[in-house]
Amino acid sequence: MANDARLAARRFGFRRQANVHPVESIEDPAVAVATISLAFLGLDALPSREQHQALGRGLQSQLNLSLPDAEELVVLGRWMMGECGGAEPAITRIARKLYKLNGGRSFPHLMGVIKEITTEGAGLSAKQTSALEDLKRAFRLS
Repeated sequence: MANDARLAARRFGFRRQANVHPVESIEDPAVAVATISLAFLGLDALPSREQHQALGRGLQSQLNLSLPDAEELVVLGRWMMGECGGAEPAITRIARKLYKLNGGRSFPHLMGVIKEITTEGAGLSAKQTSALEDLKRAFRLS
């Protein structure tokens, strides 16, 4: 784990366990929301600077975080996404974990961050539309 990711993990109480996938060690819903949001952003061809800024704003407003905390969550989320093997598998796997953590209580916060991201973009890509369907299934909404 890179030093930045290690520091972010420590800040949010994430502790990696031996022989357990890192996603299964998530205990803070904010980590899952940030990682899913970052992965959703990563499904687009090449996210713009404005979309990255929108991600930070969305995390701040939806999760009541400071800017440094939101930035640390993005660093941790990027590492977590890499551990999942990319954006698409990260969304599916972490959405299931988020549902296990607190049922559907985090879903409105997640959708708020995604809405903030997509407001800055040019609409949803095909992969993002598919990811929204995956999220609905993971949260048992369809």
